[in-house]
Amino acid sequence: MKLATLAEGGRDGTLVLVSRDLTRAVRVTEIARTLQQALDDWPQVAPRLEQVAAALERGAVAGAFAFDPARCRAPLPRAYQWADGSAYVNHVALVRRARGAEMPPSFWTDPLMYQGGSDSFLGPTEDIRLADEAWGIDFEAEVAVITGDVPMGTPPERALGYVRLLVLVNDVSLRNLIPQELAKGFGFFQSKPSSSLSPVAVTPDELGEAWRDGKVHLPLRSFVNGQLFGWPDAGTDMTFSFADLVAHAARTRPLAAGSIVGSGTVSNRDPDGGPGRPVAEGGRGYSCIAEQRTVETLLYGAPRTPFLRFGDRVRIEMLDEAGRSIFGAIDQQVVRYDGPAAP
Repeated sequence: MKLATLAEGGRDGTLVLVSRDLTRAVRVTEIARTLQQALDDWPQVAPRLEQVAAALERGAVAGAFAFDPARCRAPLPRAYQWADGSAYVNHVALVRRARGAEMPPSFWTDPLMYQGGSDSFLGPTEDIRLADEAWGIDFEAEVAVITGDVPMGTPPERALGYVRLLVLVNDVSLRNLIPQELAKGFGFFQSKPSSSLSPVAVTPDELGEAWRDGKVHLPLRSFVNGQLFGWPDAGTDMTFSFADLVAHAARTRPLAAGSIVGSGTVSNRDPDGGPGRPVAEGGRGYSCIAEQRTVETLLYGAPRTPFLRFGDRVRIEMLDEAGRSIFGAIDQQVVRYDGPAAP
């Protein structure tokens, strides 16, 4: 199944089922008004949604309409939990090198994870509104899972049984604010503004053979101003699977249905063992600007690629082996934020 949330019916939107080819949708408010409501009662709700999804594929459902990602909020406009891991240790090594920080050996055996802001996810085509280019605006292309209720202490071998849906994420980062925040020893906050989610969330079966071992074995494509920036494979160099990440998040607490657990920035090493090459040099490129800047510093002594500026556009998408979009595209422009309107 593919599920989306229309920007109507209140701040949590209206749940719709979307056809596999992302061309048609149908409201399912008689089953669940919102995605969170569906997740809260998934064992009872999912079979009913599957029946409607099958009818939608056959063209045998009343009320279907053309699906338009521009009409969508994030599948979960606000979530109970956003726990973002860093499963690609190649990415961790590069960004830490960029700020002169050593990487402890434990990073290869114990996942990094931070608790992000989950109260205001951006829709797939919403502007990224920020006040200052000097903050070092960067995108981070990721895959994430949305869980059901996960009991505390769930081990990795049982964790995937609680995965309900998968989405793509743009985990927006403000690179020039990160060092000062981390120097305080208390983690990210201001340097991690609202993240964005793909138009649709999909059940694992929609990925077919690409979903195995708790990983998505397909390239994740990122574009900046229409130019391919990176297409690393999400199943390659993923040190910690989603089974590991969900179990890590639930080690000392239960996770409520609707929790989102991210993979961290998808990142591949070069076949020769190096940190990866830009697309322009025949490599798979990167899922964030910070990695490319680090490699440029290693090669040339200084970064050459600027962070995002007002007016820049970022597109993130994953295609199946036949070249069809699975989640739809995150397609956003960075714009200046001039402050809140007067009350």
